[in-house]
Amino acid sequence: MGIACLKSERREPKGKKESARLRRRGFIPAVIYGHKKPPETVSISLHELKLSLERMAHVLKLDATGDEQFLIKEVQYDHLQRTPIHVDLLRVDPDERVQVKVSIELRGTPAGSHEGGTLVQILTDIELDCLLTAIPDSLRPSVSELDVGQVLQVKDLELPTGAKAIPGPDDIVATVRAPRGGTDEEEKPEVEGDEADAKEPERIGRTARETEDKAGE
Repeated sequence: MGIACLKSERREPKGKKESARLRRRGFIPAVIYGHKKPPETVSISLHELKLSLERMAHVLKLDATGDEQFLIKEVQYDHLQRTPIHVDLLRVDPDERVQVKVSIELRGTPAGSHEGGTLVQILTDIELDCLLTAIPDSLRPSVSELDVGQVLQVKDLELPTGAKAIPGPDDIVATVRAPRGGTDEEEKPEVEGDEADAKEPERIGRTARETEDKAGE
């Protein structure tokens, strides 16, 4: 797990106008808390934060605070849900356990897809309890062996040593659903022999005409 060091500045909270000025300079406000220390306000580089989030980083360092490490606890976005506007950072120690959400990226093509099945991902991320130094960038389980009707469960995921998944072990991560409807043969079954003759509409019509002819005689 690589730890990025972001450009940052210590700051005093001065309201919305100050936040707007920070954003014009390419920074956004952040609050540091935890470890029974008073909250601390800083500003961090928006560009560098975006890069870290794209790389799915969970832990950061800030050049204004030395060797301290911080867990990204919450990111607030603008109304379009695209640009970060505020970050909450939690002080952490490399040897402590943390609870963090990690994304799940499915790999491979399910065997059931060749039979018309559709892969459906139920969980896109999962909360792990693990050492700070063991946080994975993501979990990438293979679904290539899943057949129609089969599921990938939390207990099937390969986790870092010592890590525990917060959801139940039987929670479903992904499944391969059967195709909707049936085949043409199922929808229109073929009928042979005497049964076909008995169900043939034309025969009913001919019988009716024959009855009329006899009545006219």
